[in-house]
Amino acid sequence: MKITTVYTRRGDKGMTDLVGGIRISKTDSRLEAYGTVDELSSHIGLLVTMLADGADRTLLIRIQNNLFNIGTHLATDQSQTPLYASARLPEGDTAMLEQAIDEILAMLPEVQGFVLPGGTAAAAQCHVCRTVCRRAERRILHLAEHAVVGDDIIQYVNRLSDYLFILAKKINFNMGHDEIMWQNTCR
Repeated sequence: MKITTVYTRRGDKGMTDLVGGIRISKTDSRLEAYGTVDELSSHIGLLVTMLADGADRTLLIRIQNNLFNIGTHLATDQSQTPLYASARLPEGDTAMLEQAIDEILAMLPEVQGFVLPGGTAAAAQCHVCRTVCRRAERRILHLAEHAVVGDDIIQYVNRLSDYLFILAKKINFNMGHDEIMWQNTCR
């Protein structure tokens, strides 16, 4: 698809279009939700550039595609516009994340305590992705208080933050980098 123009001037007064053409304020909770999902995808894109492992990169790119579907879902006011097929998650992708989590956990040594974000640059970026994912989840849950949001969307984003946490641990482990453990300095 060739982009012929980027600016439309339609948003200059703080309004934007949802899927279906409905105009809403750019400060609406719906935009906060799908804007944060877009931010998450951008952070994952940066993470992908840091990884050498083909399987992890492939899964992360699939996740980015799913996040685009989620953004379309969130940008659709289902009380006025039916969901397009592109606003749905592929069947079984939440289970796929659970399987990836289980596979990584099986290879990692058990560590007791709280992990501080960090280690390698890629693991630290993975933690940034995790925290943005948690914020996206909060924004989605806030939207779901007054709008239709599919349960599968909420479950997927929740599981995704778990996957990103475990992936950060895997990245540090594979690089032979010890994780930084929280030390209670109040003792």
